[in-house]
Amino acid sequence: MTTAGMKQRIRNGETLAGYVATIPSAVSVQAIAAAGADWVVIDQEHGAVGPESLHAMITATAGTRCAPLVRVPRCDEAWVKPALDLGAEGIVFPQVRTAADVAECVSLLHYPPQGRRGWGPFVAHARWGVGLFDYLPQRGDQTVCLLLIETRAAVENIEAICQVEGVDGMIIAQFDLSTELGVSGQFDAPEFRDAFAHLERVILDANIPLGAAALTREQTRDLLQRGHRLPVHGFDVLMLGSLVRQTAEWRQRGA
Repeated sequence: MTTAGMKQRIRNGETLAGYVATIPSAVSVQAIAAAGADWVVIDQEHGAVGPESLHAMITATAGTRCAPLVRVPRCDEAWVKPALDLGAEGIVFPQVRTAADVAECVSLLHYPPQGRRGWGPFVAHARWGVGLFDYLPQRGDQTVCLLLIETRAAVENIEAICQVEGVDGMIIAQFDLSTELGVSGQFDAPEFRDAFAHLERVILDANIPLGAAALTREQTRDLLQRGHRLPVHGFDVLMLGSLVRQTAEWRQRGA
């Protein structure tokens, strides 16, 4: 495809909707991508996604505008490098705590001299329709870096984190953050609301694209009005379960 990739679309100021794929299925990712998702996070932190499934799931986005991103379990070259070399367009890093953590994340996404990514796009070049030795000059600077802001330390260090170059966006992970703050799932708790508001203010003031879970029309409208550009609309396994529960209610109520 010749359309702009996710990094360029972010730079263009677009609002891009994402979904999380925890089910190890190329079919489900293909359906999400074809339905109009702008980006899909293939989840290796909490999902049951191994390397064989990962390659198929990344490939399933081909022919669409949907960017295949991979959420790795941690900032570790052993996880990041294979994901990129299988064709991922970017990496979502969990559990960052300091600016030094973020600088390390960024370095794993770029080839020397800007970073320390090892060269080996033997699979990735085909995913992007370029020659093996054209991958670095044509795709090497197109890798997307998203951070999950979900720790107390990240809240405390967010000003310094926002100063690290090479970050394309941040997602406030409400579930993890509320849990770490001792109010798991209590999004109206003062501790959570204060932390969320602080993060939102600092990140948006730094002109860094921001997102959070927007699982309803009302949540989506609220976040967009506050300046968010990277809403996360759903998790495949939860969306599937929700649909089944809904149809079960139809039967129980006699439709």
